[in-house]
Amino acid sequence: MKKPILFALDDDPQVLRAVTRDLKSKYQKEYRILRTSSPKEGLEVLVELKKKGETIALFLVDQRMPEMLGVAFLEEAKKHFPDAKKVLLTAYSDTDAAIKAINDVQLDYYLSKPWNPPEEKLYPVLDDLLDIWQLNYSPEFDGLKVLGYQYNPHTHDIKDFLSSNLFPFQWLDIETSNDAKEIATLHNVSAKDMPVVSFPNGECLKNPSITELAERLGLNVTAKETLYDVVIIGAGPSGLAAAVYGGSEGLKTLLIERKAPGGQAGTSSRIENYLGFPNGLSGQELTHRAITQAKRFGIEFLSPKEVMSIQTQDNYKHIALDDGSEVRTKSIVVATGVNYRKLPAEGVEQYTGAGIYYGSSMTEAQACQNQEVYIVGGGNSAGQSAVYLSNFAKNVYITIRRDDLSSSMSQYLIDQIKAIDNITLLANTTITKVKGDGERLSHLQLENTKTAEVTTVPARALFIFIGSRPYTDWITLDILKNERGFLETGRDLLKYNNFTKIWKQKREPFLLETCSPGIFASGDVRAGAMNRVASAVGEGSMAIKFVHEYLAEI
Repeated sequence: MKKPILFALDDDPQVLRAVTRDLKSKYQKEYRILRTSSPKEGLEVLVELKKKGETIALFLVDQRMPEMLGVAFLEEAKKHFPDAKKVLLTAYSDTDAAIKAINDVQLDYYLSKPWNPPEEKLYPVLDDLLDIWQLNYSPEFDGLKVLGYQYNPHTHDIKDFLSSNLFPFQWLDIETSNDAKEIATLHNVSAKDMPVVSFPNGECLKNPSITELAERLGLNVTAKETLYDVVIIGAGPSGLAAAVYGGSEGLKTLLIERKAPGGQAGTSSRIENYLGFPNGLSGQELTHRAITQAKRFGIEFLSPKEVMSIQTQDNYKHIALDDGSEVRTKSIVVATGVNYRKLPAEGVEQYTGAGIYYGSSMTEAQACQNQEVYIVGGGNSAGQSAVYLSNFAKNVYITIRRDDLSSSMSQYLIDQIKAIDNITLLANTTITKVKGDGERLSHLQLENTKTAEVTTVPARALFIFIGSRPYTDWITLDILKNERGFLETGRDLLKYNNFTKIWKQKREPFLLETCSPGIFASGDVRAGAMNRVASAVGEGSMAIKFVHEYLAEI
């Protein structure tokens, strides 16, 4: 946490040195001491300090300076740091000016020079003023700040990216936050520049792309090596497990993620059925542990970076990335997981990111305070989201097509939901239309699938967790998929008539190997996967075993 500042100003170098000496002698453990001999320079410094989110506890300013009188300086300084205590250093002849300043700039005290001994004439005064100041002092957030409009889709994307990548940040709504308006004024940003990301060093990024933001945050967006033993595509639980085992077993390993590590599991507010964590853990906590572990083993992590295609040449795989670059590798583990299906209701596209969200309930939870919130879906992710959102929302409604949750949700979650008063299950219900007031969601049209009754209800947020569509559309290589787009692997490939036309190896495919030798699939993207975090982790680690066997034969 940054220390508050004691700011000293005097145009006499000898006096300024004495002031600084006495301030440091008494206060440097709890405060930073800044000094300047120029009022104009001091005002410029104040602007920079404000941009950096610094806090000034007290000004100690000389009255008679040729550039500017001390009272005039304090009048300007007050605009930037209105809560700071103000002390004027005066000669005996300046007493009248000091008394006038008490009313003009709310001067807290004036001290006559010299103030020796400071133990009697300086410290008692400053101690009292600083004690009073500390009573109302709340340390300012020392980190990234995101300014923008709550229901702007790009603002949501930035908040979601920062949250998913475990960057702490403070959200400031430009329409309601005075701090946001102050930062916008300091940096001369307007509505068209939103969203804005403000950094602790005073820098602002105006309406940045996710890639620009990632580069500024120091994330790796360029591959460092020319050839890898294994490239893992997707940093969900399965991809992270593969990265940990690949790195620990000495393989030159690259992990590529197009959004943020953790996948759908990373957005879960609580995973309570994962082995070894009897009290449960959040998806973010699991992701943070896994990324830290993988990096400790020396793996390279590329994010956010999207894979556009894979091509094979001899025993090498060429991976084309969205920035036009290419990565070469001997083997690949595809662990891209699944995406939630789009909700087939009228108006959904218009309000996506502006009240309608696919997953990501943790990012927007604060915006749901005392609101009516709806969730579509009956799986564990939907249940975990409902439990979490119930801490913020006035009411949470889970809409499902079935009669109950028993066929799709774990019993421990069903029991939790039944015990929470402000969660209501709407069975046999579909959402057919969404409506908004201006740029944000306001109402939903619900239809009972048994009675055909249609009702319109108020809703400020809708979180969608329906079905699973494998993220495999980008794979144009001749790799067999089932009718739903999931990647087929191992002996299941033998049931396809065209398998022998594609597979030209003398051996059968390894258990997690696709019909392209050296390209493996693990986790939810694989046909027949268990769709549980633990099984995804198991498959990711198992994939590296088969990678070793493949590398041994080429």
